[in-house]
Amino acid sequence: MVISIMKLPFAFVFVVTSIGLVNPAQAQDASFFRETAFGESDATWDEGDSCDEFPQPNANLFDRGDTNRDGFILLPEDTVYRNRKPIQDTVAHQGPQLPEGFKFNPDITYATINGRQLRLDLYAPQVKPHQPMPVVMWIHGGGWKGGSKDNPRRALPILERGYILVSVEYRLSGEAIFPAAIADCKAAIRWVRANAKVQGMDPDRIGVWGSSAGGHLVALLGTAGGVTEWDAIHDENTGFSSQPNAVCDWFGPTDLLRMNDFPSGIDHDAADSPESLFIGAPIQTVPEKSQRANPINYISGETPPFLIMHGDNDLSVCYNQSELLHAALQKAGVKSTLYKVVGGGHGFRNARNDTPESLFKMTADFFDEQLLVGRRQAPKQIPTANK
Repeated sequence: MVISIMKLPFAFVFVVTSIGLVNPAQAQDASFFRETAFGESDATWDEGDSCDEFPQPNANLFDRGDTNRDGFILLPEDTVYRNRKPIQDTVAHQGPQLPEGFKFNPDITYATINGRQLRLDLYAPQVKPHQPMPVVMWIHGGGWKGGSKDNPRRALPILERGYILVSVEYRLSGEAIFPAAIADCKAAIRWVRANAKVQGMDPDRIGVWGSSAGGHLVALLGTAGGVTEWDAIHDENTGFSSQPNAVCDWFGPTDLLRMNDFPSGIDHDAADSPESLFIGAPIQTVPEKSQRANPINYISGETPPFLIMHGDNDLSVCYNQSELLHAALQKAGVKSTLYKVVGGGHGFRNARNDTPESLFKMTADFFDEQLLVGRRQAPKQIPTANK
């Protein structure tokens, strides 16, 4: 058994006294990871903890463990870290390092449902800008059942490109099933627009960006802006549109019923798969509900431009999922770019021709093209009696 570095000290001591070293052969077995403490935080079952999946209160330790700076902590890195770092190094998260002139505004409540406060983190200039700034909203991954808004490590460099960053918490599948997560994300966009003037944000220039399960949710945000049924789940800021102006989808699922069409490390049709837990039942037993979560089914003339990026060796979310979305967007006349990360696994690991820096640059350039080059027209407002 393996213990992840985010575990509590007393649990760490108990486990390391009762286990030996990990057999390298076991480290290649995905089922082994699911049964280990390391795998418990690996919400997508992809044999590594991403910065999205790395939970509080120790998110500040992620960079220490991610020795090769690829955005993941794999088992060898976890083992090296545990062997060299004293337990007392585990300290509370104090917030990320930000560019000069920016501040971290954590845990802002954007909606409340059944007494449950939903929060977002705002990364904005210390002084309100003279001109409203465009916004990028980061939606974390984690198989819809894990992950956290608290460490948007991949998205933070967008601040240096002239954006305000919003990182969103949404209800996970263990708390509420579909469509709870997408309803929460829609409410977060409405909060941004409702508070844009106060915070120095431009309500007409909002991009959304997410990875894995977060990629799925941003794709839904882009195509399902007119699904008022989901908007009605939250009462806050109902007079504002929940549709973004640009979407960057990193290796997100699309058609859940076709996830098993290609080789995968997961049986996506199983009752305990991330997809089935998200929907609330084995997905193949409720095909109509599963298709309601498919962003392809909502594409329209109002759908904003998309950038889709996906590794062609992804064994958690097959590359074909992005091909399906890209083809449907193009067929509808929506501007869409699909970039294949050659050799890339889930999270772009082992990419042959790309680096984290080049992939970020492509994403930032896309948002620049859509949100900085000229003023973009705001999406149509959703009619409401409460406006």
